[in-house]
Amino acid sequence: MSRKPIVHRALDAVERLGDRLPDPVFIFAWIIGALVIASVICALLGVSAVNPVDGEVLRAQSLLAPDNVRTLLVEMPRTLTAFAPLGYVLLIMLGAGIAERVGLLSAAIRAMMSRTPRRLVAPVIILIGLLSNHAADTGFVILLPLAGAAFAAVGRHPIAGIAAAFAGVVGSFAGNPLPGQFDALILGLSEPAARLIDETWRANLVGNWFFTAAGALVFVPVAWWVTVNVVEPRLGPWVPPEGQPAQDAPLTDAERRALAGAGLAILAVVLTWAALVLAPGAPLLDRAAEGPGRWTPFFRSLVAGFFVLFLAGGVTYGLMTRQIRSDRDLVRLASESMAAMAPYIVLAFAAAHFIAMFSWSNLGVIIAIHGAEAIRSTGLPIPILLMAIVLLTAGLDMLIGSASAKWAALAPVLVPMLMLLGISPEMTTAAYRMGDSSVNMASPLMPYFGLVLGFCQRWRPGFGVGGLISAMLPYSAAMMCAGMLLVGLWSALEAPLGPAASVHYSPPDAISASMPR
Repeated sequence: MSRKPIVHRALDAVERLGDRLPDPVFIFAWIIGALVIASVICALLGVSAVNPVDGEVLRAQSLLAPDNVRTLLVEMPRTLTAFAPLGYVLLIMLGAGIAERVGLLSAAIRAMMSRTPRRLVAPVIILIGLLSNHAADTGFVILLPLAGAAFAAVGRHPIAGIAAAFAGVVGSFAGNPLPGQFDALILGLSEPAARLIDETWRANLVGNWFFTAAGALVFVPVAWWVTVNVVEPRLGPWVPPEGQPAQDAPLTDAERRALAGAGLAILAVVLTWAALVLAPGAPLLDRAAEGPGRWTPFFRSLVAGFFVLFLAGGVTYGLMTRQIRSDRDLVRLASESMAAMAPYIVLAFAAAHFIAMFSWSNLGVIIAIHGAEAIRSTGLPIPILLMAIVLLTAGLDMLIGSASAKWAALAPVLVPMLMLLGISPEMTTAAYRMGDSSVNMASPLMPYFGLVLGFCQRWRPGFGVGGLISAMLPYSAAMMCAGMLLVGLWSALEAPLGPAASVHYSPPDAISASMPR
């Protein structure tokens, strides 16, 4: 029996298993229930560890103890609003949602594709897919059907175009030339986890910038090679069937003018932010700090910067295309953007309480301390350890498609544990992102898998789950290997992950004195 049917049967079994899983919100509910039981048992057994901060014995606390029950009920609103990623994501999406709804993002993608030579269509689509991360899930909805149409327009198989775009959009979680809203989300989840060890640690929202830019440089040629040498030959030559879907219309003169106007508005925002850093007396530069720390206010202002950038571009485009005619239209678009974030807010409520309760139980720090000591005793080199995290994440992709849901569960264990081994939260987060950016595209449990399958079926009726899995597995395998190599080399070379973000964690003196050696 050939290998292909065996792989398909195995993945079909995973799909059936995954279909039985509840929504991520209820996954967190079950995890919280298990955490409560574990906290009670560990408290009764006297599970403890030496506190790395002050050397005192840190004991497991029952979440059913009166103090913890009171904290849960009294502080519930504060627990939600103090959840760091919530504010980051909602603010950026307030602007990006307007830009999406007036058509700015769609027009920008169409403009980029209209002047692309045939042989460069694949790498350009992959690159746009990597950049689409800045517009949340817009790439899945807008870029993929456009990519199929772009390939068909130049006589190449449209399903190969959809597959290349799909690989680019998913790969954007770890390979992106510029930081964006996903950085705010994922590093925001790392922040409360890191504070289990170091209460002074703050998320650097560009703390993975250099790493993700390098990831983009790796992913584009790797996915391009897979498209040309594996996926397209396997699909065969493209023969347009009768009733072929219509190609996407080119930009109108009004859209071109509006796109140019939006570009000028975006440029104005970029120049304004540059002035806020470089001008005399600039408010986004901390002159009292030394070295890269002087740029901390600028880095932390980037969430507001992306919000203003998307807002300025979207409003300008909307005004010039007459989609925004009054203040009421603008408020309506902003309200629709926030309404679309409702599922994320519900997930944030569950994730915030899991992280908070994990902290109250002391189990996170205890597991981190004992885990760090166990790993230290194995003598595994740091690069190998980080590559193992990539594999762990990739394995979980087959069960849980949501990147934020997985990291919300893993971060409170992995981030503190590796901090105690001298690995920075930024490096741990980067390794997680790399694992999440490979296997997800070949998993039937990926939230957009069904949508992508539907796009493919527009060009080839009857194209099935196995067909899409087999089209994406070459990308998954190639990008996984490249990503693991990048993580290993990056940590071995101790290259900076971003501005003021290193591979190693440098703790305050009080913590450093008691860290495992």
